[in-house]
Amino acid sequence: MDSSEAIYNGLKDAGINFIVSVPCVNLSKLLNLIDEDKEITHIPVTREEEGIGICAGAYLGGMKPAILMQNSGLGNSINALKSLIELYKMPLIMIISHRGTEGENISGQVPMGISTPRILESMDFPFFTPGKPEGAYEAIRPSWELSCDKSKPVSILLEIKYW
Repeated sequence: MDSSEAIYNGLKDAGINFIVSVPCVNLSKLLNLIDEDKEITHIPVTREEEGIGICAGAYLGGMKPAILMQNSGLGNSINALKSLIELYKMPLIMIISHRGTEGENISGQVPMGISTPRILESMDFPFFTPGKPEGAYEAIRPSWELSCDKSKPVSILLEIKYW
């Protein structure tokens, strides 16, 4: 299994059937796999907080949602995550391409890359940082279960070296 297939298979095994995404080069192969799957509804969006709102509606409509985005989008979506998803106790998996980590070529990504884990910790949102495809695959189902149990978002941070 390569890195994208591992995430895709993990999402399928967890029963995730509704995915919102914001474009990211690291997620492109995964997004192609999702687009080819007729059992998954995929909604591309331009802003992360828009995607959070759509995921909330999907959950209320009986779907199992996930959002795929870069960690820079975490900053854009903090209010929607806290005042919508957490307040109304909705589960959500966030698959996050963690830019600004070791191997990053764009210096503007580094400050948010450093801050991302601390931001998630300060919001009291659990997260996992699998380093290999097998770890990502194995983390997704328990992440969904934890998100349902805690009624809050759970993230899977995928650093540059993961890809």
